[in-house]
Amino acid sequence: MAQVVCPHCLAANRIPPERDAGQARCGRCRAALFAGEPTEVDAAGLQVHRRANQGVAVLLDVWAPWCGPCRAMAPHFTAAARRLEPQARLLKLNADADPQASAELGVSGIPALILFQDGREIARQAGAQTADQIIAWTRQALSQAASA
Repeated sequence: MAQVVCPHCLAANRIPPERDAGQARCGRCRAALFAGEPTEVDAAGLQVHRRANQGVAVLLDVWAPWCGPCRAMAPHFTAAARRLEPQARLLKLNADADPQASAELGVSGIPALILFQDGREIARQAGAQTADQIIAWTRQALSQAASA
């Protein structure tokens, strides 16, 4: 059974394997659990998603508003969300708004993608990517983690 954090109210929701996660709604606020777009988070929100999302990968984009490659990659990250959900939750962390969180993650260059599975980091990559590259990288990392 998967457990997914609501991007709106941060409530943890269990989704049985026979249920279509893409159609699931939050038990607390009734919002869709997956909307096909990344969710903006701060350090606290990131911790909730990392800790409580089980059976669903968390893909984090660490970015900054002044970063040209970050702005160029943003629509690709959104397009990737439409194709990767509900297998993955896509999050965005503004490194300028929350420098402590990006420092704790050890981010040295942006944009940075960090992939978490069941709370632990399984892959990391820096630099702008297209939607197809983000999807391929994510799927490959998840596949390698599953076989390890």
